[in-house]
Amino acid sequence: MQIADFSTAPGPPGAIRFHKISREDRARTSAPGLRAFRRIADRFGLSEAERIAILGDPARSIYHRWMKKARENQPLTLPLDTLLRISTILGIYRGLAILFEDEAQALVWLKEAHEGTLFAGASPMAYMLAGGHDGLMTVRRHLDAWRGGDMGSGAPEGSFEPITEADLVFAWEL
Repeated sequence: MQIADFSTAPGPPGAIRFHKISREDRARTSAPGLRAFRRIADRFGLSEAERIAILGDPARSIYHRWMKKARENQPLTLPLDTLLRISTILGIYRGLAILFEDEAQALVWLKEAHEGTLFAGASPMAYMLAGGHDGLMTVRRHLDAWRGGDMGSGAPEGSFEPITEADLVFAWEL
């Protein structure tokens, strides 16, 4: 896997340079990433089984070894897939923090069923847990699009009724 480098290193103007994600990169980011994941998982109220599922189903003993090393600031190098999953959870958490006024609202959105085309009656959390990396990325992309103002599509053409003056309600206190 490679990562884009947008630094000011020499090269053609506008060129994107890539570098391979090295073992050193993974070693540098693994423990802090896992500590951040633990805090987010605590806030989401995830069970141990849910945490393990989101991290890619490592053996329970491996999961506990990782968490112990991260907690004690010991050297730790997670697999790239696990780091990508943690990165996705960080993005989901950030998206929720931007979109919702308070954490309680974000948790309701995350854990309650949605009738939209994407979730088809499931909660985003259920989608993330059942869908593996693809489920995580789909929820992240959904939140990113929502933050950007794209609420999706899928309704049949002509099914929307324009808002009229009769639909507007003004309220004030006397």
